Amino acid sequence: MSFIRKRKRNGRVYLEEVENVRIDGKVVQKHLKYIGREADNQTVLSSSISNISIDHIKLHGPLLVLNYFCKKIGLSEILGEYGDEILSLVFAHCIDYKSVNQMPRWFERTDLNMLLNLDDLTEDRLLRALDSLEAQDPENIQKRIFEKVNKTYQLNTDGLVYDVTNTYLYGKKCPIAKLGKDKDGVKGRPLIQIGLGVTKKDGIPVFHKVFDGNISDSRTLSDLVTSFKSYKVKFGLIIYDRGIASATNIQEIKKLNLDTICGIASNNKIKTLVKKLLSTKKILDMKRRIKLNESVFYIFPKNYVIGKVKGILLICYNDQKAKDLRESRRDEIQSAQELISQGKRMKSQLEKYFHENGGINYKAIDSDEELDGFSFIFSTKKMSADEIVRLYFHDKDIIEKAFQNIKGIVKVRPIRHWLYNRVVAHIFICYLSYLLLSLLKLKLKKINMSPIEALQELDTLYKVYIRDKLKGFKLEKTVALTRNQEKILKTIDKDLLSNCSG
Repeated sequence: MSFIRKRKRNGRVYLEEVENVRIDGKVVQKHLKYIGREADNQTVLSSSISNISIDHIKLHGPLLVLNYFCKKIGLSEILGEYGDEILSLVFAHCIDYKSVNQMPRWFERTDLNMLLNLDDLTEDRLLRALDSLEAQDPENIQKRIFEKVNKTYQLNTDGLVYDVTNTYLYGKKCPIAKLGKDKDGVKGRPLIQIGLGVTKKDGIPVFHKVFDGNISDSRTLSDLVTSFKSYKVKFGLIIYDRGIASATNIQEIKKLNLDTICGIASNNKIKTLVKKLLSTKKILDMKRRIKLNESVFYIFPKNYVIGKVKGILLICYNDQKAKDLRESRRDEIQSAQELISQGKRMKSQLEKYFHENGGINYKAIDSDEELDGFSFIFSTKKMSADEIVRLYFHDKDIIEKAFQNIKGIVKVRPIRHWLYNRVVAHIFICYLSYLLLSLLKLKLKKINMSPIEALQELDTLYKVYIRDKLKGFKLEKTVALTRNQEKILKTIDKDLLSNCSG
């Protein structure tokens, strides 16, 4: 196979097409034809422009960057025999989501056959690639991936944030799709649950797992707790929401010598503590005030035990939230009252606020309003109340943004696969897409640019494949970099610029 060689002569750089040949047992480069020269980092062709034709114009910039991170962590090798096919799906999810049957057409628009070891990508190969993911034990693969990412980027691993979301499937043939509590509030859709753990500091994904749609959030964590033992990294602290918290989970996490910061639901004991607090008339005590972004909390710490685990309960009161909840509820009750007078049905969740004769049940309203604006945090880690609150609410935001990325940017839903292994593989593709975006975000911190903004900026960075019709030689060139494109590539790794100098 021939290739382009640069040769310096009298201070100039000349380009010639050569090929390796073996003569007397030695490999030497045989000159085939002169192509042109370089001037000011631009290629000056020897051909007349009338002899030049453009064979292809391929999308290059975003793929170059995504492939850079894959090479840094050896992702294709970890993924196995179909590693490059899997990466093509991952890249598509990051920049231009396509279903499997549309992928070959999208692939033709890109420079992936040069970046990855792929030619003539077919739908059949992509489906085999999906099947290979589930067959290889996804839990072991993602553990190996995280260990390599952690070693390569020296991550801050002092804490882990865990949460659960659900997504829906088209059709009702997948065995793990079950009717459950849809977090979007839509009834009747077959769901699957996705548990996700990310690093507290940077939101880098550590693991994920897919569960049946009717599995409770708390059970997903108990299923994963034992997995932590096999990780070489010790996180020290796990942060999770009240839907996941349970006495069993808190005790099991403590047995692993890990601390917990979690939200917890109210119970009779907590309601008693709140009533005592309200009776003091000091709920808005200035000394208890903590401001987080636009939210203001008044914090009251109490010693507390869950199961057999001792810790601190923080009673957190948000006065603005209390007012908003109260007025919203009262608006709904008044609207429901009008529906009753018209002989129409109200929302089922509002029925408790009315007597059988249609009159308003003010006692039920007062009971619910008593806890408006209150939230409760339990911590086994010894630190100030201020630190616990900031950690909990800040890190909840990290995991929520992770799910927004997975559900939005990388298009986890809706899922159109029916086979169990392909549903699991589809989620894994989305997980890997989020991994690459989170690593890109880590690198772009210096220039305060989001991963999506960077990929969109690089979207006009094409590679052009040129052919001389008269002399027969071929050449590839990237279009000239804009200032912003150069800034992005230089921030990620200045060596990337050399990939765009052709």
